[in-house]
Amino acid sequence: MKKDTKDMRQHILETGYKFIVSKGFSSVGLTEILKSAGVPKGSFYYYFKSKEQFGEEIIESYFREYLAALEDIFQPRGESAYDRLMNYWQRWVDTQSDPCVDQKCLVVKLSAEVADLSEPMRLALLQGSSLIVKRITDCIQAGVDDGSIVKIDASVTADLLYNMWLGATLMGKLQRNNDGLLQAMRRTASILTSNTAV
Repeated sequence: MKKDTKDMRQHILETGYKFIVSKGFSSVGLTEILKSAGVPKGSFYYYFKSKEQFGEEIIESYFREYLAALEDIFQPRGESAYDRLMNYWQRWVDTQSDPCVDQKCLVVKLSAEVADLSEPMRLALLQGSSLIVKRITDCIQAGVDDGSIVKIDASVTADLLYNMWLGATLMGKLQRNNDGLLQAMRRTASILTSNTAV
């Protein structure tokens, strides 16, 4: 594949992501995406087999970038694993609380919409989410090992925290405030330091 073709595919994916994270998958038409990307409508199928495959690739691209950022956040730089985890959750609060930021959680945006619509997209979301939970698990275990986190089952706790944060993010969209995210932050600190959710 030529470099310019790769660049154009990536440009279409990035343009599509901005629309989909804002409006959802089903309500965004290809014409709208391609017009914004400055790509002739007829050339879409040169780059992608279908809108579904396009959506799957947007999800995979999102997780590649997200996981790379997560690796950077969780990289030990002298602070405890607990501090690295809490920094991650604080970034989550900051990102999801800003109505102007387009880096909203694609998992929250698309999970309910595409779970019954597209099996490949559902699996891409599930696989990406599982990789995030694995990174969180590893960081929790590092905290147990360095003594900054109480002795807990890292895998079970990572699942619990990720589910809680996704739920808080979804409720924040419904309530149009970040109260649930702030509550999730307090409960996360409590779970990691005293192994209690209250």
